Amino acid sequence: MKSIAERLTAGKALRRDTPRSAHARVDRSASLDPVDLVLSQERGRIESLIPIRRERMAESAFAFFRAGAQLMAKDLASTPRTGILVQASGDAHVSNFGWYGSPERALVFDTNDFDETLKAAWEWDVKRLATSFVIVCRDNGFSAKRQGKAALSAVEAYQKAMGDFASRPVLDVWYAQISADDVLERLDDEGRTRDVHKAEKEFRKASRKDSRHVLGKLAERSDGRYRIKDDPPFVVSVRSMGFPLDPDRIRELVDESLDRYLETVSPAIRTLIQGFDVVDLALKVVGVGSVGTRTFIVMLEGNGPEDVLFLQLKEAGRSVLEDEFGDSGLDHAGQRVVEGQRLMQTTSDILLGWTTSSGGTQYYVRQLKDMKASANLAKLDPDDMTTYARTCGAVLAAAHARSGDPAIIAGYLGTNSSFARAVAKFASVYADQNEQDYQAFLERVRVGP
Repeated sequence: MKSIAERLTAGKALRRDTPRSAHARVDRSASLDPVDLVLSQERGRIESLIPIRRERMAESAFAFFRAGAQLMAKDLASTPRTGILVQASGDAHVSNFGWYGSPERALVFDTNDFDETLKAAWEWDVKRLATSFVIVCRDNGFSAKRQGKAALSAVEAYQKAMGDFASRPVLDVWYAQISADDVLERLDDEGRTRDVHKAEKEFRKASRKDSRHVLGKLAERSDGRYRIKDDPPFVVSVRSMGFPLDPDRIRELVDESLDRYLETVSPAIRTLIQGFDVVDLALKVVGVGSVGTRTFIVMLEGNGPEDVLFLQLKEAGRSVLEDEFGDSGLDHAGQRVVEGQRLMQTTSDILLGWTTSSGGTQYYVRQLKDMKASANLAKLDPDDMTTYARTCGAVLAAAHARSGDPAIIAGYLGTNSSFARAVAKFASVYADQNEQDYQAFLERVRVGP
């Protein structure tokens, strides 16, 4: 391997062909109809859920942006890039970061959505993250100056963290993470006693969100056993789906899918899962852009009715990045998601795996809502939003540094604000484009009464 200095120099040399200021450019093909593209993603989805997807997208410009990963990928395809590839998120907007539980039962903050993950351009994730902050700030009514500051802060934090990772031992990069204790310590050092108390309250709440918490939210007791509650169309138990199959055959199909899942996990996790029995299954509506895809929750019981585990089986398809960067080289889309997640996160859900239904649909599997929590973006003031932007930017850099070469990226970024200012400008212009697309969507679809 070349020395750190040589790799920094190699990264700097990339500026000749791709100046950092060039990243301010926003391009869109004149032939692209943004609404047609967004609506084309409805093909193959559960038809009865499509109105819910459209309703959720219509809630705000940011909700529309969340569902527009493919649209933005099309727009980014003609923008400048360095040629440096990392394991990219493909959908690195602000709501796809948050807290979750590590195997050691500690709260950590990281990227947490990997449906689109693929080896791709690191710049695309940075631009999507910065743009998302501008759009959220607009939705919150912040001034243009505050919008730009949040976007700039996210990119500057990414740049600073990548520069740090460039010279750190490789294992340090892989171990880097932000824990709840780290946040509390920083707030305490800054003398922000009130924020310490608020954070402690939120962390305690998140720590209680385990399978027993989910049990109280999603299940009800009947004849001494728990079953998933129907809340149509958002949660529909298998008992209410009207399948032309009897319950025993449905149970058999679920068992077959779980058997395939068990082939993708370690022997230790296989032993763990085999200590549970499947007791119920339901179709669940999730997210914004994901609405209409097949997502199931499986309820398993261990040592009695109160000892439960909830797994989520979420349909996996092609990444929106594949048109530009090629396929993952894997035969299973669920495996692409799982292996991408493990590359990007410092610590991941121990129950991650993938499976295929008897009908051929591919899924990835994870634990449902394990200590998960996210920021309430609508309640953040401008200063808090800027702080949050810095945190997300640093975390994204850590995710990219694990699979990419942080020294080459850091060499390209340098130490001044040229790249950050260019991306902040891109973010503002693309936020304008997103607003136009959102209004065109509202006019075309006319969601509501």
